[in-house]
Order: sequence, then structure tokens, then C-alpha cells
Amino acid sequence: MFDITRRHFLSKLSTGIGGAALASLLRGNATASSLGELLLANHAPKAKRIIYLFMSGGPSQHDLFDYKPLLNELNGQALPEDIRGGQRLTGMSGNQAVLPLAGSQFQFAQHGQSGAWVSELLPHTAKIVDDLCFVKSLWTEAINHDPAMTFFQTGSQIAGRPSLGSWVTYGLGSTNENLPGFVVLVTKKPTDQPLYARLWGTGFLDSRFQGVRFSSGKDAVFYLTDPDGVCRSGRRALLDKLSALNRIEFENELDPEIETRISQYEMAFRMQTSVPEVTDLTGETDETFDLYGPDSRKPGSFAANCLLARRLAERGVRFIQLYHPGWDQHGKLPVNLRQQCVETDQGCAALVTDLKRRGLLEDTLVVWGGEFGRTAYSQGKLTKTDYGRDHHPRCFTAWMAGGGVKPGTAYGATDDYGYNIVGPDGQKIEPSKDHYTPGAVHVHDFHATLLHLMGIDHTRLTHTFQGRRFRLTDVHGHIVKDLLA
Repeated sequence: MFDITRRHFLSKLSTGIGGAALASLLRGNATASSLGELLLANHAPKAKRIIYLFMSGGPSQHDLFDYKPLLNELNGQALPEDIRGGQRLTGMSGNQAVLPLAGSQFQFAQHGQSGAWVSELLPHTAKIVDDLCFVKSLWTEAINHDPAMTFFQTGSQIAGRPSLGSWVTYGLGSTNENLPGFVVLVTKKPTDQPLYARLWGTGFLDSRFQGVRFSSGKDAVFYLTDPDGVCRSGRRALLDKLSALNRIEFENELDPEIETRISQYEMAFRMQTSVPEVTDLTGETDETFDLYGPDSRKPGSFAANCLLARRLAERGVRFIQLYHPGWDQHGKLPVNLRQQCVETDQGCAALVTDLKRRGLLEDTLVVWGGEFGRTAYSQGKLTKTDYGRDHHPRCFTAWMAGGGVKPGTAYGATDDYGYNIVGPDGQKIEPSKDHYTPGAVHVHDFHATLLHLMGIDHTRLTHTFQGRRFRLTDVHGHIVKDLLA
């Protein structure tokens, strides 16, 4: 009897101050009464939303942003042992008798007033470098794809934790009552590496904070369209009856997921109107399509998803995640990496440009990056026309734009081989996630900084599960203040 009373009390308590704030937020009222602003923020947010462009597979920083002419000079020579320093290798190249250094086959040049080095593979990105903040010293402990992607998406290498987008919407909610707070877009293309739905799942958080994947087919959200013979008023009447039954069940069970189910049914009903409107690109001008490139007229392409991301941002979606797979070039890198850049370069640059000209970039944080980088040496045989690169978690590059980051800057540096992080004096840094290492940016530091830009103190965004308080950054993470404008 005590347990039932206690459960009932806790359930009713959730409709108190915090519950009222969350209810207000979920109705679209993003005011100071929001749950995030009441309990989390100790500073003014610089960003209202995040668009995360995740390049799944591990883009090669040596061939895109981290220019290393020494690799070309020493092309074919063995990676020096003192540079490797006994660091862990994958099983794919760990048994090679020689680890031959591979200079990039692509030309680099400096661009913009910032003088950022960019590969010839990214001519459109090169035009916007003065809007970008490069992070060249990211690092992670994860050396294989699944744990590395899971780490960047959830803050843990072990599956089951809430995703970054779920944490953000849990803390801040949505500013549009007719669209999900967290939307996922995946490029429609063949890939050898699957993208699991758990990467945008809620883990132990309420399922209302899960990412909703939009597809490129006739129905952007599966089963959202009413079947033939069901009218709008009939659907409304059915939901009213179903809601009444669910509320009876909730009074008996006191399971908060029942209330979530009710709210999600209502959201789906509203999305029957809002989703077709936001995903209909026919109203966009020819000039806008030209900006994003010819692929933007192809549903499901990366460019089309970038254009859709801008439309979602305009309508107040809090977190928009784009996945583009295929960056895992263990071989045939010169051919395959070029194709990846053709598919993504113009869309990325157009998104930043479009947000900026519409006045949205100032409070929209755009993030570009993968789960780790690639090695300075070639995996397998190195030839004059071909090479591949293995996984390299020790140092790699990402970039951000808008949302309170310093534009036209680069943070962190790597040695002349692009193998280790170095300080301003050029000396190798041995970073640790247990304490902040200036010049190095761990995954937890990266997450802490993203949350800070959203007005969230990463140490206070917590959820108690099975007797333990969890957070995105676990017990680690430091805000990298040098990235902030």
C-alpha cells in the first residue's frame, strides 16, 4: 500500500513546477518557464538549435583539412616508431610489416582572410572558411566504427545511453508543437555500414525525446498518412477515445510511458499536417536549388537533406541530425573520397550560406565531423595512384559554424605527420579525459562545449536511472572556451 501511495505521489509531483514548465515548453512556449532554463542554464544560450552533419565512417583529415606536406616528402617511407609511440592499431593494419607514409594526392591551398588550408576536393567549403571554426585536435579512445559512432552520438562506447539529440530535447524541449524536437535525416545511398536507430534513441529517457527519422519516400514518416476511408474527424474521434482509455490505464498503472504514448499520438495527429508542409520543397526558388546544387532536387540526397534541415530549423526544430555514410576508405581512397566530397561539399557550404543570409546562423550551431580520423600511413599496398587509410582516433578534424563559436579560426594542432596532437611549442601532448588538456579536445569536451552553447550546464543535465545519476558527459568533460566567440 505504501508503494502504491508513493508512486502516486511521485507521479503527481511530476505535474508540479518542473512538469508545468515542461508542459508549457511542449506546447511550444519556449519562455523562461522552460525546464531547461529553470534547472540547467547559468548563462545565456548562444544557439537555439543544432544541425549536426555526421560523416559516418571517418573522413580523412589528411586529405581534407589537415595539410601535411611532410607526408608527401616522405611518401612510401615507414612511419617512425617514435611517432607511433606504441599506440594501438586496428587488426586491419596492425600486422603489416611496414606502415608506409602516404602523402595526399590532392592539392591544398589557403582560403579566406583566415588562411585556412582546404583540399581541392572541397571547393565550396573553401569559400566559407571565414565562417567556420575548425577543431583539429579532436580525439577519442574508440578505434572501431560502432563504438566510436556510439560514443559521439551518446557519450558512451556502450550502446543503450540517450543520444545527444535526446539529451538536448530532454533539457530544452521543442519550440514547435507540431513537429518533433529531434529529427533525423539519412542520405539515401548504398552503404556497407548500417546506421542503427539506437544512435538517435532515448536510452533510459522518456521515449518522447527520441529522434524521428524522416524518409525520402512519399510518406516522410511511416504510417503517418491515414488509410483510405478514414477522414480527419474520424481520426480525431478515435484518438479521443483512445486517450480516454489510456488515461484509465495510467490511473491503474502509474506508468509515465502511458502518458508519453498519449502525447505521441497527439503529436502524430498534428504531424499529419505539419510534416507534408515542411518536406514539400516545391516552393523553394530556383536560386535556392542552384545554391544547394543539382542533387538538391533529388529526394533523399545529402543536398536535399541540407535544404530540408534549413526548413526544419526555420520552424523551430531543436536538433536536426544528418547522417552521410561511406567515409570508410581503407582502400581506393583517391576515387572514393572524391565521390564523398562531390556528394556533400556543396550542400554543407550552401546550408551555412543559406542560414547566414536568412539571419539564422547566429543562433544555429552547425557541426561537421565523423567518429574518428584516418592514419598518416597507408593500409595495404601504397602505389602511385592508390592508397587507403586505417582508423585513427588519436587526432582528427571537425568544424563548427554559427551558434556562438569563433568564425575564421582553427583550434589545436597535430605534428608534422598528422599522427599526434601537439601544443603551441610543437611538443607532443598526452591528453587525458580525466583532466582538461589545453589544445586537445576529447569527445566529452566536445559535447560539454556544444551543450554550453545551447545554454546548458553539462554537469547539471542529468537523469537518474537504476540508482545512478547519468549525464551525456559521464563524469568528464570540460568546456573549450577558446572555441567560443
